[in-house]
Amino acid sequence: MNEGSTRGFRAYTSKHLDGLLQRGGVGDEERLRIRAVATVLPFRTNAYVVDQLIDWSAVPEDPIYRLVFPQADMLPEADVTRLASLLNAGARNAEIQAAANEVRMRLNPHPAGQLELNVPRIGQEPVPGMQHKYPETLLFFPKQGQTCHAYCTYCFRWAQFIGEPDLKFASDDVDSLVSYLKDHPEVTSVLFTGGDPMIMSEAVLRRYLEPLLEVEQLESIRIGTKSLAYWPQRFVSDPDSADTLRLFASVADAGKTLAFMAHFSHPREMESPIVEAAVAGILSTGAVIRTQAPLIRSINDDPGTWSSMWRRQLTMGMVPYYMFVERDTGPQDYFAVPLARAYEIFRDAYASVSGLCRTVRGPSMSATPGKVCVDGVAEIAGQKVFVLHLIQARDPELVGRPFFARYDPKAVWLTDLQPAFADRFPFEPATVQRLSA
Repeated sequence: MNEGSTRGFRAYTSKHLDGLLQRGGVGDEERLRIRAVATVLPFRTNAYVVDQLIDWSAVPEDPIYRLVFPQADMLPEADVTRLASLLNAGARNAEIQAAANEVRMRLNPHPAGQLELNVPRIGQEPVPGMQHKYPETLLFFPKQGQTCHAYCTYCFRWAQFIGEPDLKFASDDVDSLVSYLKDHPEVTSVLFTGGDPMIMSEAVLRRYLEPLLEVEQLESIRIGTKSLAYWPQRFVSDPDSADTLRLFASVADAGKTLAFMAHFSHPREMESPIVEAAVAGILSTGAVIRTQAPLIRSINDDPGTWSSMWRRQLTMGMVPYYMFVERDTGPQDYFAVPLARAYEIFRDAYASVSGLCRTVRGPSMSATPGKVCVDGVAEIAGQKVFVLHLIQARDPELVGRPFFARYDPKAVWLTDLQPAFADRFPFEPATVQRLSA
């Protein structure tokens, strides 16, 4: 890949999709079907991804292309055919959007009870734009960070980007954030997420970060971002890149850890020299970069890809952190890897790297009760089972305690599993009644 450009950011959205697909030699009928999928799921990319990361001679199999461009078979055939017919007939936009919304509502737009179960309150009033799932960690969704430099086709927060107000959660109320933290001294870490907080300018980001530096209980501030992969210029050549790095340094100066939670889905995202420069710049501020990504069919579902990523990340000074399981939302049926295969991929990749890379954990499901890790497959008392444990849990008493599920080679998510050696999982209420499998 060529070295990243230092020119200004240029976004591509659905209005550019047809022209970009022609660049890849995609035929008329296939382009129409891809455009149909893009009426349901959001599409956004940029010139750096298009010009520097995608191998257009390898389309449609190129992994970065599949990472950011919708595919015609990502949704049920009947839905794609219906939407394509509407587009082809020149239907009114309102009619197309109504049909697209019907499909969206079947895709579990907010998994793990995000809108209902995690909402913090000040007094009796819910506080918008925050989630408090685990005692020590608060998630905050800055209003100006509810987009990304490019959207991943697998993104579990796709509902944030489709323009439906009822499906969004965000806030620009920093005072309420600080007030909530002071009322909840158990919170020691704030995670800024979205979207991508690094879409914000330094001046806007500063408005959110600086007040937290005065909150004594806070030990760490995290930023969840894909910017190192999709727009590393943000830390090297953007007009406010130097100011941004100085802002990062102020977190360390205040005695707190800035944890940069970087998403890398494929080794190619780290090949550009500008990524090396961006990583070096961030690390020079005293920040720690931890890396994570989901396991995605057709993009990174083999051990060699993961071991290559982890080795490269270690060489660059980053810390491998999580391999996630594709969440139960959006086009999960298209991207999901069965849990049994996910464990094999993780195990084989983990076995091929040094101990310094083995900071990584997974494969992990961010499910309603918490982060459930698949530790392995075993035979116990003549029964083949999955061995699991909760890395994080709504109930801290359950963290780290192993439990078992009946082996199912087709299971892709926690809800596909049945408990083994018990009538319920430890996170389920005693009143739960399960049907015998």
